[in-house]
Amino acid sequence: MDASSEQSLSVPGVGHAVDLVVQHKTAGQRLDQYLHGQYPDFSRSLIQKAIEAKSVLVNAATSKASYKVRAGDEITIWLPEPAHGPPAPENIPLEILYEDDYLAIINKPFDMVVHPAKGHWSGTLVNALQFHFGHLSNLYGDYRPGIVHRLDRDTSGVILVAKEEATHRDLGLQFETRKVFKEYVAITAGVLDRDSDYIERRIGHHPRDRIKMTVTDDEDQGKEASSFYEVIERFRGYTFCRVQPKTGRTHQIRVHLASVGCPVLADKIYSGRASFRLSDLVPQTPPEQDKMLMPRQALHAHRLRLVHPRLKQVIAAEAPLPLEFEITLAALRKHRVAH
Repeated sequence: MDASSEQSLSVPGVGHAVDLVVQHKTAGQRLDQYLHGQYPDFSRSLIQKAIEAKSVLVNAATSKASYKVRAGDEITIWLPEPAHGPPAPENIPLEILYEDDYLAIINKPFDMVVHPAKGHWSGTLVNALQFHFGHLSNLYGDYRPGIVHRLDRDTSGVILVAKEEATHRDLGLQFETRKVFKEYVAITAGVLDRDSDYIERRIGHHPRDRIKMTVTDDEDQGKEASSFYEVIERFRGYTFCRVQPKTGRTHQIRVHLASVGCPVLADKIYSGRASFRLSDLVPQTPPEQDKMLMPRQALHAHRLRLVHPRLKQVIAAEAPLPLEFEITLAALRKHRVAH
């Protein structure tokens, strides 16, 4: 959203009203923080102005930006008409791991944004879903049809999609109550010292960098978060591991691994490097032989398992290890075998 469009955020009766119900996982956030999380295309300062203009109601009453939302709060916000129309169907290839009349599980490639947002109005997973499926749940509006949960742009792997609203609500509840099994694989820059362990550190917004999250001991600034990891293979300076997040905080695995000195390889935000080349392993590699090994953060959503809300049976899906993981692991086994 540009500055000119920010001038017109909403007074009651202008634009369109959207009703939200606060879920347990977002309870405790400031009202402006909560709304910014729901509508990241609107700046936090713009949302604060909307609250001051009484364009936001909490349980049918005006409120302050600093109000801490509670589970069950009913929030109404008047939003301006969007500058862009709903996402258009685009014939983008999709790898469908599972599909029935109620839901689908997709293997999302890296470098794909999940749903349209500022700067990404086409080429998203939603644009592809609109083309490949005749109907998707509209529970979260026209801009996020079918989207039950998210993966970062540069994280690949399994992602769940709902085709109708009742299934979408049930799936959302399973995620909120931590009944969905999720397993990721990662390559880290750094060696995890234990074969397996829990990382249990609260996660909150970074105090100076609005893009980053960080671990914190402040109960008012962070939400509890727990990740279980197991080492698959160690190398000199690197680790290949599996991670099972027990909670679902923003950037959770990336933040937790960075907090123990082993950030995800080629994670620009948390490791400071956006790619990994052969010359990073073998410094004397001639330029003409210096091939790219990992062009993005080395994090892949590998497995997903849940109880189907309608069929009442366990379903599971696995996204194969991407080629860049295989290439990087082969190079590590050749040049960095642990002694």
